Amino acid sequence: MPAFDETLLDDEGRRHAVDSTDMLRALAGAGAQVRRAITLTDEHDLTRVAAGDRPRAVHVAAVGGSEAVSSVLDLLISRTSPVLLTADGSGPLPGWVGTLDLVVAISLSGRAEWPVRQAQEAGRRGAHVLTIGAPVSPLADAAAAAHGVHLSIDPGTGHSRTALWSLLVPALLAASACGVVDIPRAVLLGAADRLDAQAERFRPDAEYFVNPAKSLALDLAEVTPIILGDGPVTGTAARRASAMLARTARVPTTWGRLPDAAAQVVACLSGPLAGGATEGDGRDIFADPYLDGAVEGRLGLLLLRDPVPTASSPGSEMERHNTAQSVADHAEATGVRVLEHSAAPGHDVERFADLVSLTDFTSTYLAIGHGLDPATAPGLAGLHLPRKATE
Repeated sequence: MPAFDETLLDDEGRRHAVDSTDMLRALAGAGAQVRRAITLTDEHDLTRVAAGDRPRAVHVAAVGGSEAVSSVLDLLISRTSPVLLTADGSGPLPGWVGTLDLVVAISLSGRAEWPVRQAQEAGRRGAHVLTIGAPVSPLADAAAAAHGVHLSIDPGTGHSRTALWSLLVPALLAASACGVVDIPRAVLLGAADRLDAQAERFRPDAEYFVNPAKSLALDLAEVTPIILGDGPVTGTAARRASAMLARTARVPTTWGRLPDAAAQVVACLSGPLAGGATEGDGRDIFADPYLDGAVEGRLGLLLLRDPVPTASSPGSEMERHNTAQSVADHAEATGVRVLEHSAAPGHDVERFADLVSLTDFTSTYLAIGHGLDPATAPGLAGLHLPRKATE
């Protein structure tokens, strides 16, 4: 991979030449996506979702960039709801799904093969069906055939990696309508405000020293990152960040959530990619990436953190905070560079919005800095994948 060229991010003409679909602009519209999705969803009768009753269980069928919706629903439902949620959009509908259950099938284009098939099969079994995607599509047809509900997205929305909020907001509103989870509308509007504020911070014409996304991209260009969340919300954000770095920036990553992943992360910190021949953060301050080539293979730890617990916080939050700090301290002691970013206090959805906005912009800046179009990847078209499997 070519050395990271930070001047590509500051030169508008060269930046647009690499970012051919203006992915940065699409990400900057995340807050507007939330508000537009609320407006579009309000046009539908959500009392029809699961016939207005709370379903026994929810199964989510989504693939590619839409999978993040499954992760967020799982985060929220598992913490506050007695309803079971499963997610798998790349195979047949689970055998246990029946008339008491809700199947949520999501596809930006409405043509992703397995979500469409699962929605059709759910209808045949008499399950409740909710679909989210393009207004005129096989997915919408599957919902109609099942006498379910189809929530249409804005036809002008880009690809699924930049359309997270267009897909997530209808799912949250529908889940709230049928009693699966309680997400007040004010929380979604608060998340929209945060996304707007983050887009302003991460705008392309903001200098590195005031643009955390550009700075983080520059830092990640020097390491092979492990992305670690210190709790449920940050762990979900870490999973999204890992997917975005791989798909958008073509950077291989692994991710985990504390405390579950503490042992494997600490083990990696004493492995062959940890540390280096130099002291401090493992970087040679005299190395010139243009003359000597980019440093490759050195491990870095990107730690996504919740706000520091207060005296009134549950003891489990303080335990997670302390575990995260001990992992960070151990990483630094072994010469692994530690990059930490924290969400501002707020609802789970708002904190998720904070962190995802940062890592979405960072992934895009990282791709552009390496001269890679963030919207496309050579070779994907030649893979033998199910039809529209990446949407």
